[in-house]
Amino acid sequence: MLSPASYAMGRWVGPGPDARPIHGPLDGTQIAVAGGAPLDMQGMIDWATGTGGPALRAMTFHERAKMLKALAQYLDARKEELYALNPLTGATRKDGWIDIDGGIGTVFVIASKGRREMPDGHVYLDGGVEQLSRNGTFLGQHIAVPLRGVAVHINAFNFPVWGMLEKLAPTLLAGVPAIVKPATQTCYLTEACFRMILDSGLLPEGAVQLIVGGTGDLLDRLGPQDVVSFTGSADTAFKLRSNPVLLRHSTRFVAEQDSLNATILGPDAVPGTPEFDLFIKEASAEMTTKAGQKCTAIRRIIVPEAQADAVAEALEARLAKITIGDPSTDVRMGALASAGQKADVLDTLGTLQAETRTITGDVNAFQHGGDPNGAYLPPILLHCADPDAAHAVHAREAFGPVSTILPYRDTAHAAELANRGGGSLVASLVTHDPEVARAIALDSAAWHGRLYITNRDSAGEATGHGSPLPHMTHGGPGRAGGGEELGGIRGVLHYMQRTAIQGSPDILTAIGGQWVPGATERKGPAHPFQRTFHEIEIGETLHTDPRTVTLEDIEHFAHFTGDTFYAHMDEDAARANPFFPGRVAHGYLLLSFAAGLFVQPDPGPVLANTGLNALSFKKPVSPGDSVQVRLTAKRKTQRTDSYGEVAWNATLTNQDGDQVAEYELLTMVAYSRP
Repeated sequence: MLSPASYAMGRWVGPGPDARPIHGPLDGTQIAVAGGAPLDMQGMIDWATGTGGPALRAMTFHERAKMLKALAQYLDARKEELYALNPLTGATRKDGWIDIDGGIGTVFVIASKGRREMPDGHVYLDGGVEQLSRNGTFLGQHIAVPLRGVAVHINAFNFPVWGMLEKLAPTLLAGVPAIVKPATQTCYLTEACFRMILDSGLLPEGAVQLIVGGTGDLLDRLGPQDVVSFTGSADTAFKLRSNPVLLRHSTRFVAEQDSLNATILGPDAVPGTPEFDLFIKEASAEMTTKAGQKCTAIRRIIVPEAQADAVAEALEARLAKITIGDPSTDVRMGALASAGQKADVLDTLGTLQAETRTITGDVNAFQHGGDPNGAYLPPILLHCADPDAAHAVHAREAFGPVSTILPYRDTAHAAELANRGGGSLVASLVTHDPEVARAIALDSAAWHGRLYITNRDSAGEATGHGSPLPHMTHGGPGRAGGGEELGGIRGVLHYMQRTAIQGSPDILTAIGGQWVPGATERKGPAHPFQRTFHEIEIGETLHTDPRTVTLEDIEHFAHFTGDTFYAHMDEDAARANPFFPGRVAHGYLLLSFAAGLFVQPDPGPVLANTGLNALSFKKPVSPGDSVQVRLTAKRKTQRTDSYGEVAWNATLTNQDGDQVAEYELLTMVAYSRP
């Protein structure tokens, strides 16, 4: 029998005298005992904030990202140990792939985004510099820094691995320690993954702790620097977020709740089209994957009135092929997570059946593919003839393999029905008509956290209605909780404080670790392209000699490149253009001249020019004008074990000191000389 333990203040705490038995969903027998041991909640908070927090904040974003990548690799090499436990939750191996491989993959993505999109430092710059004064001596910029508290993660039973990892990855990347509280029913799988995390030795002490069982008075001890991130039912979320202490301290509360997600069949997707077949496949998969126990599962199937019968027949035929039974065998659908979960689904089903008729899935006639004492149910497809008058189908969720067909009159009506759910995590649309997609998006996007639109063009690579991706936000308005998780770096910022910094260019440069125009410049002891990555200093500047731009230069460039635009070749036509005083130099000619002015041609630490960002041309350059370049080291980012990226601010000015162009140049620079 399994005995999952808590991990608090650096030690494991096994089940106590008040431990709760966990009965398996396959045959109802007891498989584990968990919780029941008293935990020092204030001690856990202090351990996190006093030990884990400082250790994480001492690391840069890139160091934390490398830590997460190494952790994902460690878990990936040992995931079969998790798959061995997976059937005990009622899930098939395919279901487990979403949970286990999906969770590990999420850590990989967040780690990658941390390396590519966050600085190699301790302060995240949120947006550009704002000039708050005429001469640029008083500037402003938004920054984000890690909160100084602890993140409490309260997770649901249906994804014991993914649910933990998708919260942990952005939290740890932000530099905030976490206390993880899994749902007790499947906590043994969470605990097995958590043990791997500790065994890896990759995380600093105090970065993570685990509560198996109740949280006691933990929430009553949180403050304004803490975060509660919750996944579960709307009722539980309401109870938790109403905690007076959380309200008094304005403690951040991120909720991802159950929702009545919908899918819409576009009016163009008639039987015989690839879209119709795709719709049937998606709807069936969402009803049966994880036995319908997904917060993103399709609960309402919204179809044109003319296609309602065809959809019902096609879905009934496809669902009839679903094999149900012991998830460790070759079946398509396993059991619900527990007998209690099955009872809840049947209770809600009774309410829904008052407004619907059952197309398929007679629970009384259901022939169990597994043990009759197990928490098995068939896929249950309902039809609501009058969705406008119905209430329960838009308000009650059966968290299992249950979905209802709702007919619509036109696209506006379809969007209205989708919105009747009061806010969802995801709504999907299957259509090949861009105008239908646009109409649904405009009418419905405000009510959904994600719109998944698919057709024959994208289906081959699309991930499916019910798949939250770490790149995109996961959450939704209203009933869905009003919060969001993931979304790349957006998810990291939920665990950081955005602060407006105001001061001089030197002050902003010192705080942000990135050179701001107007800040102090430094002249290096040698040409910057002859200095290694570690030798180059932020603010190190090269001022080039000027170069005169001649009419011959302009004409040669025009004929050589083929860019004979009239502003470069026809004096009268150029003067007629309000942007130009006459014939002017090509912008790209100026970039080429700039490179010739600042490049040092000899071999050295600079390995490659990999691009430029934010190019803007400020003022035209006429024949006879001169240009010169100021090249300043703006920021440095380590990329590999042998080289890093240096971003340079390149500013071109003319003979009067007026700026004519500006851009950010990216170069890869070796850590040592060749």
